Amino acid sequence: MAFGRKKSRYEPSHDVRWLVVGLGNPGSEYTNTPHNVGFDVIDQIAETRRVPLVSKHEGLFGIGTLPEVDGDLALLKPLTFMNLSGRSVKPALAQLKLGPPRLLVVHDEIDLPFGKLQLKVGGGLAGHNGLKSITESLATKEFVRLRVGVGRPGEGDRRPMRDWILSSWDQSPAEVEQLARDARMAVEQVVGDGVRAAMNRINSGPAS
Repeated sequence: MAFGRKKSRYEPSHDVRWLVVGLGNPGSEYTNTPHNVGFDVIDQIAETRRVPLVSKHEGLFGIGTLPEVDGDLALLKPLTFMNLSGRSVKPALAQLKLGPPRLLVVHDEIDLPFGKLQLKVGGGLAGHNGLKSITESLATKEFVRLRVGVGRPGEGDRRPMRDWILSSWDQSPAEVEQLARDARMAVEQVVGDGVRAAMNRINSGPAS
């Protein structure tokens, strides 16, 4: 799927079909950590598809054209810190005139092994503060989520989970890059093919 270049005013040329939000924390100390994998995925989409991101909605926001579906895709990286993500997401949805079913949130998931992806709609929050904030702001859990498996600390690693997930990856840069690439491809499947078709592919194995 190819995204076209966006106009300078960052306004949609057609109806925006999806808002894709990558969760993370701002600041260099959180770069290259499992908890920021959502940011990594948005960065890869923006770079690969040439979507400029500008300061808006208390985050970094951009819109890119999707010629194949005659519509646009909006990207958002909330810069509010994870536990206030909803404060960024809600006004972005309002500007785009989209409802929660057209919100795709990309986030880290410790309950999936590293490299595993899972697409779901609604359901439990598993203690994820970013998802909790978005749910509270929108007053619903019924949005789409791409769970990006980051795994758990290795055997013998006694760091508390909170410390581990905010520390540098245990995996190599190449492995992390591949994970972000697979997640980007999964996002493109959702946008291009719809949730049901994408779910059947993603949840049965690696994105392709």
